[in-house]
Amino acid sequence: MSRRRHSDDNDGGQSHKRRRTSEPIEIEDRLESLICRVGEKSTSSLESNLEGLAGVLEADLPNYKNKILRILCAVARLLPEKLTVYTTLVGLLNARNYNFGGEFVEAMIRQLKETLKNNLYSEAVYLVRFLSDLVNCHVIAAPSMVAMFENFVSVTQEEDVPQVRSDWFVYVVLSCLPWVGKELYEKKDVEMDRLLSQIEGYLKRRVKTHVPMLQVWTAEKPHPQEEYLDCLWAQIQKLKKDRWQERHILRPYIAFDSVLCEALQHNLPPFTPPGHMPDAQYPMPRVVFRMFDYTDAPEGPVMPGSHSVERFVIEENLHCIIKTHWKERKTCAAQLLSYPGKNKIPLNYHIVEVIFGQLFQLPSPPHIDVMYTTLLIELCKLQPGSLPQVLAQATEMLYMRLDTMNTTCIDRLVNWFSHHLSNFQFRWSWDDWADCLTVDLDRPKPKFVKEVLEKSMRLSYHQRIVDIVPPSFSALIPAEPIFMYKYSEENAASVLPGYQVSITVGSAIKNRATNEEILTVLRDVPNPNQEDDDDEGESFNPLKIDVFLQTLLHLAAKSFSHSFSALGKFHEILKTLTEGDEGKLHILKVVYEVWRNHPQMISVLVDKMIRTQIVDCAAVANWLFSQDMAHEFSRLFIWEILHSTIRKMNKHVQKIQKELEEAKDKLEKQQHKRRDSGDDEDMEKNSEDEEGQLEEQIERLQEKVESAQSEQKNLFLVIFQRFIMLLTEHLVRCETGGVDINTPWYKNCIERLQQIFLMHHVTIQQYMGTLENLLFTAELDPHILAVYQQFCALQL
Repeated sequence: MSRRRHSDDNDGGQSHKRRRTSEPIEIEDRLESLICRVGEKSTSSLESNLEGLAGVLEADLPNYKNKILRILCAVARLLPEKLTVYTTLVGLLNARNYNFGGEFVEAMIRQLKETLKNNLYSEAVYLVRFLSDLVNCHVIAAPSMVAMFENFVSVTQEEDVPQVRSDWFVYVVLSCLPWVGKELYEKKDVEMDRLLSQIEGYLKRRVKTHVPMLQVWTAEKPHPQEEYLDCLWAQIQKLKKDRWQERHILRPYIAFDSVLCEALQHNLPPFTPPGHMPDAQYPMPRVVFRMFDYTDAPEGPVMPGSHSVERFVIEENLHCIIKTHWKERKTCAAQLLSYPGKNKIPLNYHIVEVIFGQLFQLPSPPHIDVMYTTLLIELCKLQPGSLPQVLAQATEMLYMRLDTMNTTCIDRLVNWFSHHLSNFQFRWSWDDWADCLTVDLDRPKPKFVKEVLEKSMRLSYHQRIVDIVPPSFSALIPAEPIFMYKYSEENAASVLPGYQVSITVGSAIKNRATNEEILTVLRDVPNPNQEDDDDEGESFNPLKIDVFLQTLLHLAAKSFSHSFSALGKFHEILKTLTEGDEGKLHILKVVYEVWRNHPQMISVLVDKMIRTQIVDCAAVANWLFSQDMAHEFSRLFIWEILHSTIRKMNKHVQKIQKELEEAKDKLEKQQHKRRDSGDDEDMEKNSEDEEGQLEEQIERLQEKVESAQSEQKNLFLVIFQRFIMLLTEHLVRCETGGVDINTPWYKNCIERLQQIFLMHHVTIQQYMGTLENLLFTAELDPHILAVYQQFCALQL
């Protein structure tokens, strides 16, 4: 806005016509700014600001009506935390200009249809909630709102639709009731009772197989981990019992009641929920994260109970603030801390619980993990006297409950905590966690501390970690990340087969020998897999890979970039040595052997080798599940490598699919162009040639897509098959030995299987038929099959 104004002031000799055309733009910008900023900190009261703004907008309606409608519809969708401020504004405008009120309601309904069509379900929730609050502002007549809710709930009677569809429509209705329940009950109590009993019937017959997969903790104590619809239903039941009295929603329209009650109301046009489409992506069910109750915040205001509707309203508003401002951590932190009504609640506890609730949300957090770290750091800076204490208390609680915490959530906790510590000089009262030293190192607590120290080392250096942790923790301190060279003289390696060749290879690399010369040197390496009389020639030779790769990585061990350029420079030799599956497996084995004390280096080198196609994704999966890696199976870096490998495979498939779609679109445009060009023979001949080339390109791409999808499906089959083999062996071993199956290893393994399903659910759904026919059959052990059934239930 200021830039435009500046250019207008300096256009000196230009005609006034230019100045006039930019004036409406300036007024539109001013209107947008006024509407977006109402309700923020101000010297005047909110009521007087709203009244003043309503007057300004009324005066501008004749010239800028469409712009005002557009802005108001946008804020209803995008600024849900200021919902009641904007419904009051619309109420005041409706009281002054009835036609504008009608046009706004129609525009909102159009927008609601559009958002549902585009799968924008969270925005659709905010739009319906906005419409429902307009009943309180005397803009919309209560009976027509009840009729809309009845249509929403009727979706639960539809046949052959996914449960998540019915869930969403029920959730929308229930989540509006804290705002409008009282008003609707006063006007239409019989209909509302019927509506709620229909919802109750639906909730009783819902399938909830998916719940265990989404719970942060397996234990129901100290706080039950409830499914979101069950929890909201309990909150609404309590609200109804309290005669719809809630004490937390800011309701500016009450101050204008005398004006608003005189206004004429509009009836919502009949709204039929759009039918189910196969490509519809309904929101996944979730579990409500609970960490604190009133006993955890002993001083100051009391925390509302988990089934009080105030808890829902506060959490909903905090979620909305994060959703609106998550890209700007400073703004987001400031907005959270200036939450209206903050003096009536223990705000810091609510904020910390909501942030951890999002960070631990399964299958994935709403925003990238690092956002939550930066937001918590910003909050600690803004409230240094109180928030760090609450955060420390929360961290302590999370540590105490690690035994029953979901493995995926423990991973995120490790990443958050190590990153957080790195911003505060790694200061922590480690002695308070000395209990982890008295238990088996496979238990969750020592494993957690070990992984935190490992991740902290990545953000610092080894000696720093040794210095910050008490000596008693030495068993959990990561090893010094040094290269383990098999052929070094100190290791008395001269007796090892291949030692002499390693010296020659090292000299050749230093003297910049060609690839052919190095391969000639490697030809002399004896093959331990081949008998003297075996004349098969070039079969897989593990010693060749050993000698070359150990020596190469040893020379390049100084840094990541040295290692990357070494792999790039000798890419051709590595490809030659690893033609078969055995070679690919062995090269990964060597990388692990030399860098076993440096998990981060292993991760980046494997990543680089997949990118440069030295190894393929299935080889990485087979290596991670191999017997050689069994002792590392529960380490975090193993699963980071596996998920990164799956993501790479998925991106590769998506890239080729995109190229194919683009080629098809191009061909279609070309055919349209030829049809439109008429009788021009030269043009037609050129077009036919181009079309021929495009058709060939499409055919090639089609083959590439099929090949990539086949590779992708094979990768998932390999992973799931390996999981089934490992888990079945464990279950049989426990059964025959009469031992309890629930060991730390078993918990980790079964939850890693869940993690694969959850993190890659969109891709896995394409191959459900194959998985069901080949792997997850009825004969499978029920413990393993239960995970697959939970996954299927997520999208029912």
